[in-house]
Amino acid sequence: MGEEEEEVVLSTVERFSSPGKGRGLRAARGSFSRGDLLLVAQPFSATLADDERGRFCDHCFARKDKLSHCGKCKQAYYCNAQCQRADWPSHRLDCDGLRQLGPQWTPGERVRLVARILIKLKMNKDKCASEGLLTLEEMESHMEELDNEQREAIGQEITALHHYYSRQLEIPGNEEMVEIFSKVKCNGFTVEDEELNHIGAALYPSLALLNHSCDHNCVVTFRGSAAQVRALREIKQGEELFISYIDLLYPTEDRNERLREMYFFTCHCCHCQSQHLDDKKLAIRELSEPPSPESVREVIKYSKFMVGEFRTAKRSKTGTELLEMCERCLERQASVLSESNVYLLHMAYQAMGVCLFVEQWERALDYGLQVIKQYCKLYPRLSLNVASLWLKIGQLQTNLDHTSAATKSFSKALAIMEVTHGKDHPYIEELRTAVKSRAGKI
Repeated sequence: MGEEEEEVVLSTVERFSSPGKGRGLRAARGSFSRGDLLLVAQPFSATLADDERGRFCDHCFARKDKLSHCGKCKQAYYCNAQCQRADWPSHRLDCDGLRQLGPQWTPGERVRLVARILIKLKMNKDKCASEGLLTLEEMESHMEELDNEQREAIGQEITALHHYYSRQLEIPGNEEMVEIFSKVKCNGFTVEDEELNHIGAALYPSLALLNHSCDHNCVVTFRGSAAQVRALREIKQGEELFISYIDLLYPTEDRNERLREMYFFTCHCCHCQSQHLDDKKLAIRELSEPPSPESVREVIKYSKFMVGEFRTAKRSKTGTELLEMCERCLERQASVLSESNVYLLHMAYQAMGVCLFVEQWERALDYGLQVIKQYCKLYPRLSLNVASLWLKIGQLQTNLDHTSAATKSFSKALAIMEVTHGKDHPYIEELRTAVKSRAGKI
């Protein structure tokens, strides 16, 4: 990759006015089958996560063993000179700071992304290739719907932008910056690798046309920094394309609370109207003496509180302390909540992650198998979350020399990812080869 690549918009996809939703994207003619590629979107701007430098190219996000670093700061890494030249207009904003301060140069990911957007707006007065279906100017900001807390958070980011970049950038006035940060907040994407690890952030104007549904028919995955939209089931001519903006594990009320907080709307899809699977997601243990409604409310309240507590604790506590924290929570939850209850599943998944961190493979596998059993019932069949967990379980089984079980786990991940990522994706080709090789050794 070098200069900005053209966005690939297939002729069967078009922008339209979606009733009750504003703008949308639909199948213009013909029909799509499961796994078909609908759109390839290049980022208007993108930035690699700080802790992924050296593993991925700072420009195209390709993962390679041998990358060349920037000769000045030695902190940014590239596939080749072409990628380095293409990234220089953006990287120069950070180069001196990285050279002088190294890891102490910490503007924050969204602040860095906005700085890159500003430099691109200054350099490109005409519409960019990444604005094939929607321009940056047309994107929704929902500025008028920001509450005081959200405005204060954006104000802090604007202050950081001035602190880190005022020497390199001509920064617009406050209201214009609030609008830009709001657009990034509502429309920006977390770029993830094939195992759903966070590797960066990007803005794709054309993808902002994709509306949300909990009963979505499309999925966005990444190939480097390019975003790919694929069909999850048959899509007929004139049918709107939907993706999910949020984690679909949680019950209807929780999902819509998240949508209102982040995107300022409530979902009225068929799954939300029917409260699809909420009975299983909020299930209580079947006991000879059922727990009282009050005790159930207390455990649910405690579980939600512990989500935030654990997130905060990860910054300061040791792996052993975090595991003890998880297990205390799980013990209290298990006295009331069913094994399919999402709040119990959330903490079991966290416990698995801690066990991975402290290299307790057997315990991590036990938690993983406990969680995947329920994930397969609660998530959509072609869920990236399910595929990602099968990959983790397969790797654990490999570490423990459970070769036959590992092959089955990797095969289950592969069956999902051939649809979500495409059979020609480099990672999928590697995974397919590895599965065939393992199968031959059993």
